[in-house]
Amino acid sequence: MTLGTVSIEHIPSSYTVYLALYRDISNAAFLHQQLLDRNADFEYAFIDASVVVSRRQLLSAVFKAVTSAASGALKTPNVHSEIVVSLNPSNNIADSYRRFGISPSTKDLLIVKVTQWSESSPCQTRDSLQNHLRTNVQGSPVDATDANIATMTDLAKVRKYYKLNGLGWLDAIKDEKTKHSELDTLIVSSIALRGL
Repeated sequence: MTLGTVSIEHIPSSYTVYLALYRDISNAAFLHQQLLDRNADFEYAFIDASVVVSRRQLLSAVFKAVTSAASGALKTPNVHSEIVVSLNPSNNIADSYRRFGISPSTKDLLIVKVTQWSESSPCQTRDSLQNHLRTNVQGSPVDATDANIATMTDLAKVRKYYKLNGLGWLDAIKDEKTKHSELDTLIVSSIALRGL
């Protein structure tokens, strides 16, 4: 598994987005502490994979964060923390970190790295980022596909955080693929509508 480059339409071409997925993390407390210490070497969006249902959900948050960064409208210290906050359907930043970010007990981890190229500061290479993750993340890397993400999702937690419990029409859908697609659409819509 390699650190994948993700193409997102309509973000400035100077930005590059990388995505990785790790299963069975054994050093989540260490990684969490690096964020708390604001260690610049660990400037990534570390997202608890249990609260993500699809790449589309994650990339919706990435799109929102990168466009905020490009327009100078960040509400958090950097684009990576903005990604975590963008996953939350509410504007509570502390809740965003607690619900969607890494915690010492995180088992499965999605990692997003956004780089921005400029003449004065050329960005890190995919190989250097991949080596840094390989050295510092103790877990099993797997491809960041929807199928792999789905095996890590805690649907009860996702439905609670996005306030999707008690939706009779959603619960009545028998086909699991259709139900998952509808759930994904509701989540992506709540990300898009937050703050409007």
